[in-house]
Amino acid sequence: MGRVVVVGSLNVDHIAHVESHAKPGETLLARDYEQQFGGKGANQAVAAAAAGADVLMVGCVGDDSLGESYAARLAARGIDTTYLTRDAHKPTGAAYITVDESRENIIIVVPGANDSAAARWPDGFPTLQRDDVVLLSLEIPLTAVAWAAERAHEHGARVVINIAPYAELPSSVLALADPIVANEHEALQLADSGAGVGSLLVTMGGNGAVWDGLFEPAVPLAPEDILDTTGAGDAFVGALCAALAAGADRAEAMRRAAAAGAAAVGHRGAQPPVEQPD
Repeated sequence: MGRVVVVGSLNVDHIAHVESHAKPGETLLARDYEQQFGGKGANQAVAAAAAGADVLMVGCVGDDSLGESYAARLAARGIDTTYLTRDAHKPTGAAYITVDESRENIIIVVPGANDSAAARWPDGFPTLQRDDVVLLSLEIPLTAVAWAAERAHEHGARVVINIAPYAELPSSVLALADPIVANEHEALQLADSGAGVGSLLVTMGGNGAVWDGLFEPAVPLAPEDILDTTGAGDAFVGALCAALAAGADRAEAMRRAAAAGAAAVGHRGAQPPVEQPD
């Protein structure tokens, strides 16, 4: 059984709940506000750990109270933070999120220390094993994503790239992934780029997911059970990688991922509350 090595971002989420999303130039009053821990990398690490994987988090936070709190939070969930570094010159990353009455969200990410993620990697990156799954997303510099993917491939580990938020990666890097995970919008952008893709898993929200022709339906949910869609995609990806690291085949990995994605919409914020059992 391998580990899930998550290489990605850590952000503090500032979430405003509104009746409808603002139009350009419009000012709205939010119904309420909350602060949560997020960032695609950490969200996926938490989801993989909740799914039973042995997880290492590779990333960077600021040398500040939020960074310290985040490291402690991950460690309390059983995530190895040995390779979580601190940047004394940049704050912990942040995301500003609005969620409307239809439970759809708009997210603006301020990278902060995430832009320093790879500064110490050449001398301080985990030693990888063939059974490991290295999960990458794009809220860190693309050069860091490419470096980590190539390093993982060299050591025989499985590379999974969640191509979100969408950005163009070299075809040579995309070719290392099994799979690339994209939502419908990202999949269209990827197709428009003309990049060659060897293995592609497309998530379609309530319409399920498809991995190179293998379809997995979404778990049926009543509208009243959907509180917030913010972390559903990250929960799907984290659980998928946990299943792959445990040796599951594609069908079983997608089934577990779909269940995790459905569960994630039942709480507010990108990660489940600390008091909620994982």
